[in-house]
Amino acid sequence: MIREKDQFDPKGLIRESYRIEGISAGECRTIFLDWALGLPEGIEQRVALTDLLSRYGAVDPDHPMSGILAEGLHAIAQPKRRGGWKSRPRN
Repeated sequence: MIREKDQFDPKGLIRESYRIEGISAGECRTIFLDWALGLPEGIEQRVALTDLLSRYGAVDPDHPMSGILAEGLHAIAQPKRRGGWKSRPRN
């Protein structure tokens, strides 16, 4: 069976993680990292996470991957503080 490629999950990693029975949060984090590193250029991570969470998280909100996707989406929304020499006033 030929499956149409998903623009937000091109390798099918997120889809398959929801199919693994008894998967742990640690394993989901590893899969999430692989997914994030393999996201095609030009695809916004926030858009992809929102789509995947609405597709899979709505169906199985207690799955560990749902929590990982929500954490990822929350982390993107938080502004990052720039420290060190870049935040110091310059002469």
